[in-house]
Amino acid sequence: MSEEMEKDLMSEEASADTDASLAETPETVENTGNENAHWYVVHTYSGYENKVKANLEKTIENRHLENQILEVRVPLQDVVEVKNGARKNVQRKMFPGYVLVNMDMNDETWYVVRNTRGVTGFVGPGSKPVPLTDAEIKALGMETDTVSVDFGVGDEIAVIAGVWKDTAGVVQRMDLGKQTATINVDLFGRETPVEISFAEVRKIDS
Repeated sequence: MSEEMEKDLMSEEASADTDASLAETPETVENTGNENAHWYVVHTYSGYENKVKANLEKTIENRHLENQILEVRVPLQDVVEVKNGARKNVQRKMFPGYVLVNMDMNDETWYVVRNTRGVTGFVGPGSKPVPLTDAEIKALGMETDTVSVDFGVGDEIAVIAGVWKDTAGVVQRMDLGKQTATINVDLFGRETPVEISFAEVRKIDS
């Protein structure tokens, strides 16, 4: 990639990521209007997913390919962020660096997608496009709920709710699946490890 193209792409990144209307959560993904259409995964430069979507949709309109390239999506997921004990629901890209395209694969549509600015290729063996299976499509429609926190093992946290409220301790272990942190507390004169929900703690600033 030339230096000029790289600068061009970088200058577009900010406006692309701030255009929330370009990205959608695929609650259901179905082929409509073309029985030969399937969902494919396209790899993009990281951070250019929304711009790729916008560029491709513009090309589809200009070339009147609406019946061959039916839809372009940037899958999003709901994420719960916990910072200083406050929970906030935000949306993030499910697969950074990837875009989903529902299309009838032929020479023309392949060329249009592959040559869209920001696209590096299709996902598949040897970059050969392989459509998603029904199971994979179904999985994309499932809502995911993950948690990101601003502390880790070795950080001191304060418990702000629950049984151990007003207790503080150093994080010994974290379980992202259960969304808990383990700290040692003084119980009957002995240090005892306890698991506490991410939602009940906040990081103590050093």
